[in-house]
Amino acid sequence: MTGAGYLAVDSGGSGLRIAVGVPGRAPAAGRESREPVRTGARGIDPAHLLAELVPLARAAATEAGVAGLDTAVVGAAGFASLGDGLRDELPGALARELGVRRVALAADAVTAYVGALGPRPGAVLAAGTGLIAVGTDLTRWRRADGWGHLLGDCGSGAWIGRAGLEAALRAHDGRDGGSAPLLASAQEQFGPVRELPGRLYPRTDRPAVLASFAPHVAACAAHDPVAAGILRAAARHMADSAAAVCPADGEPEVALTGGLLKMGDPLLVPLREELARRLPHARQVPAEGDPLHGSVRIATELATGRLTLPGEPRMLCVVIT
Repeated sequence: MTGAGYLAVDSGGSGLRIAVGVPGRAPAAGRESREPVRTGARGIDPAHLLAELVPLARAAATEAGVAGLDTAVVGAAGFASLGDGLRDELPGALARELGVRRVALAADAVTAYVGALGPRPGAVLAAGTGLIAVGTDLTRWRRADGWGHLLGDCGSGAWIGRAGLEAALRAHDGRDGGSAPLLASAQEQFGPVRELPGRLYPRTDRPAVLASFAPHVAACAAHDPVAAGILRAAARHMADSAAAVCPADGEPEVALTGGLLKMGDPLLVPLREELARRLPHARQVPAEGDPLHGSVRIATELATGRLTLPGEPRMLCVVIT
């Protein structure tokens, strides 16, 4: 058995991923659950998170051969606005169940940032079904967008998919701004577009359904100016968010992370151009890792007393029990 270890957690829309290890070494064991943590009247449900997390953590700790877990970092989707219950209950519960003495609770945007850039000043665009930008000068955090598909997430997969479907419906109606290729793609994926409102509006997973059409927009962009224009507009929105959070001084770094990047050059080429135009003082770099990697980095630094990231209750909250 090795000495006391750390527990790193990434809680998102598709479930939990965890890693267990000892500071100074790569994670020795990991586990995952496919069940997303529920939300309730107080936001993210700490009891449900604990019920999912504790068995995974104990199994991973046994596999890793660590004597105990004295440090835990939990990065959670929705923590910034739905994290009151976690802040109130999770540190004490982790102390009781796992013996954890140091806990850091973080927004998943923060763990995405740390996974991509580490403890360096800059900005990270996390782009998938939704979109949020996070930046820091290492004295405070700044965030932009992340307001959901009805109020924001501009440039996200859901935004691109919705814009593509609007162009398809414009073509169906004979209105200006329509796209025949996108209409054909929409009919192929969803069936007759006149039935689309009835198929889409009642669903609780509307953002994901909208985002599922974004790759079709990218596929049409090479030969359809309307589709290409949608991706250029998405790139401008994404650069707007990055510019809003990126430090204005020094030589900050900018990284991109998230599933939307799988769309490749049709989106990335205009996005890199927009970032260079909006942030000429920043250096674009590839992301080093994902949000779980970010949780591991924070856990290692917290366990060894080297954590230098700014603490803010709704972004990164450290509790010593």
